[in-house]
Amino acid sequence: PLGMRTLVAVPTIAHRTVGCALMNQGVHVLMEKPIANSLDDARALIEKSREKSCVLQIGHIERFNPVMRKLEGSLSNPRFIEAHRLSPFPNRSIDIGVVLDLMIHDLEIILHLVNSPVQSVDAVGVAVMTEREDIANARIRFENGCVANVTSSRISPERMRKIRVFQGDCYLSLDYQEQSAGVYTMTQNGVGKVDVEIEKDEPLKLELASFVECASRGETPQVSGQQGAAALNLALEITNIINTSTP
Repeated sequence: PLGMRTLVAVPTIAHRTVGCALMNQGVHVLMEKPIANSLDDARALIEKSREKSCVLQIGHIERFNPVMRKLEGSLSNPRFIEAHRLSPFPNRSIDIGVVLDLMIHDLEIILHLVNSPVQSVDAVGVAVMTEREDIANARIRFENGCVANVTSSRISPERMRKIRVFQGDCYLSLDYQEQSAGVYTMTQNGVGKVDVEIEKDEPLKLELASFVECASRGETPQVSGQQGAAALNLALEITNIINTSTP
């Protein structure tokens, strides 16, 4: 029935089949990331959402982290971005590499913040505990001159989710995990730091509330199918570079 909403959390390979079947019934869909297993599947989901006038939101949950709101409000012209996302080895089945598993969170955020076409990508990755890359680094250069350096690992002894953004007048350091942030600027006495007040909240709650609101109003979600597909496209490019350069 029209107006129904659902969260789809099935194996990525089934996203297209399940998502299209639901939207055929007029159901609005919050799809867990990544949007799909391939760009063809992603395009099919986006087209189906248009055809059936259904909201298709992609579950890039960090976009709803309170520190992201602070970051977006403080940015003017990012020139260099550094992101680290590290976690211990997961006690779950692994059918994808760390780029599609973890790094894609930061890729989606960086694409959103920079808002410029990608010019070039360099990447390295190593498989340690699984058959796919478990640790990876990517350097992304954008047409507007911004450069992003992104590191992800799922074999780290510690858990870390941090991003630093440098621009002409300052740099911002944010911790998604602790929901804390600082702004560093030049002062007469050197570099000064201002701790930013963050109103902590649960990103999942905010994500679900945003989805319900968009579905009720028929509005474009904060993370659209197109944005999810752009993040997938970049993640697949990085994965391909790693796979073709690994002996």
